[in-house]
Amino acid sequence: MSRKSKRKKKPQGSAERGRSRPARTIGSKKKSIAPFAWAIAVAAVVFSVYYLSGASANKARDVPSLGNRHIRVGTSGAISYNTDPPTSGPHYPTIVPWGVHWKPIDRGFQVHNLEDGGVLVQYGCTDCPELVRKLENIVRGYPKFVVLAPYPSMKHRIALTAWGKIDTLEAFDEKRITAFIDAFRGIDHHPRGRR
Repeated sequence: MSRKSKRKKKPQGSAERGRSRPARTIGSKKKSIAPFAWAIAVAAVVFSVYYLSGASANKARDVPSLGNRHIRVGTSGAISYNTDPPTSGPHYPTIVPWGVHWKPIDRGFQVHNLEDGGVLVQYGCTDCPELVRKLENIVRGYPKFVVLAPYPSMKHRIALTAWGKIDTLEAFDEKRITAFIDAFRGIDHHPRGRR
């Protein structure tokens, strides 16, 4: 028996070749478009999840650190911080309790809370009980590392601060506020070896 293949040879006329090429070309185009379409679909889903999760709502501004030197309680009034409310700098050696406060918090305590991983949510209005209630509802959802307090001398209606970060708002925006808190709470900023 010979080793030749028993397959029938296909005719190689121009008519036969003309019919097979377009089918392959169309199939090839479909195959090359499919991965591109899937990539667009995946990107759209990722973007939607990112946007709906509130991650895009975080508009925090980076602020250069003023260090973290401890000072005597009652002396923070003499400190010139680079933001108001402050985001870093000289501060008292103790913190205020996490949670809701009804009186303004001295800046020296504020900064130490930030150093310990805290986020401060402060409001600059006195005639805004509805806003305070909404902010209180958010803050009470975090058992640790978040403080709510009035800050009457502030230029903005709401300020969000973390160590080296600040965001200010003129109106309540739950998504933006929770995105800030979730991004920065619980991150310790003590130098190594000091706590």
